[in-house]
Amino acid sequence: MSKNTHEADVAFIKALAELLNENDLTELEVSREYGEDDSLNVRVSRAAPTQVTYAAPAPAAVAAAPVAAAAPTAAAAAPTMPEDPAAHPGAVTSPMVGTVYMQAEPGAPAFISVGATVAEGDTLLIVEAMKTMNHIPAPRAGTIKRILVEDGAPVEYGAPLVILE
Repeated sequence: MSKNTHEADVAFIKALAELLNENDLTELEVSREYGEDDSLNVRVSRAAPTQVTYAAPAPAAVAAAPVAAAAPTAAAAAPTMPEDPAAHPGAVTSPMVGTVYMQAEPGAPAFISVGATVAEGDTLLIVEAMKTMNHIPAPRAGTIKRILVEDGAPVEYGAPLVILE
């Protein structure tokens, strides 16, 4: 590999790292083909500071405890663990990576609010991707129970946006 190719690869990797930070992404993977036997595979990632992992109690500890004592422990642990919004049956998820906008233009009223009733096909919010404003429709009629994103926040593909019941 020549020195110029090496310097170009370093600049390319630095540009990927900047792209990762500017767009608030957690991981980016790219492959470059230079020729038949020459390629560059790069994966740039960072830890998501808002990601929280909960560990279930070990099965051996539950089996060793008496059945009567295990039931109150499980009941007490359940309220402290927050519900995963993505697993909720009424979750409306983002169909793309982009930026969320809650209203059609700055200063306009928001499309939805908690407690609002929407009909199937009503616009819930907008996800801007590649300078295109994509209206996200309600998949069914219902009531907005929770709004899980803020105006102007970046979202990833599959991220829960709202809970619709």
